[in-house]
Amino acid sequence: MQTSITNNPVLALLATRRSVKAQNLIAPGPSPEQLETMLNIAARVPDHKKLVPWRFIVIEGEARARLGEIVAEACVAAETEQPSDMRLATERGRFMRAPVVVAVVSRVVKSVVPEWEQILSAGAACFNLCLAANAMGYSTSWLTEWVAFNDTVRTALGLGENERIAGFVYVGTASERPEERDRPKLADIVSHWQG
Repeated sequence: MQTSITNNPVLALLATRRSVKAQNLIAPGPSPEQLETMLNIAARVPDHKKLVPWRFIVIEGEARARLGEIVAEACVAAETEQPSDMRLATERGRFMRAPVVVAVVSRVVKSVVPEWEQILSAGAACFNLCLAANAMGYSTSWLTEWVAFNDTVRTALGLGENERIAGFVYVGTASERPEERDRPKLADIVSHWQG
């Protein structure tokens, strides 16, 4: 059965969605009800044995600036030389780039389910969150950046030993439409195994 992209809004969204640079995400962001819907959709991903190997930390409002201060302190502690005022201002404003930021935490659970599969499930949760936000008219940027791997930031976010940041998903309204970018040619990335 042939399905036309133009006649199917889900396929049209999937065929045209783009990430938007975090610094190009402005208010308005999602309402609490919209965010709850997005998070419910983000949690509808493959999850072998129902382990729920991910969780969400919502960072919005003044909490974004408070986390930015922690990030600036972590930057000073991590660098061998004093970071410039411009660098510290960038770090303080890191989570101010969008109205809402969701930290998607990958949480590996002891199980017969391989760790890799659990991590992939967390990645799927990141992308489902992006798709849900995009379907609701918001733009997103899924990033990790150095802060995702910094112990000071991990501690501030309350991450356990078995947890790490799969991504910070920035959600807001695009200040400008992103340009399309080159995509791989299917002939370069698809093969058919014949046995």
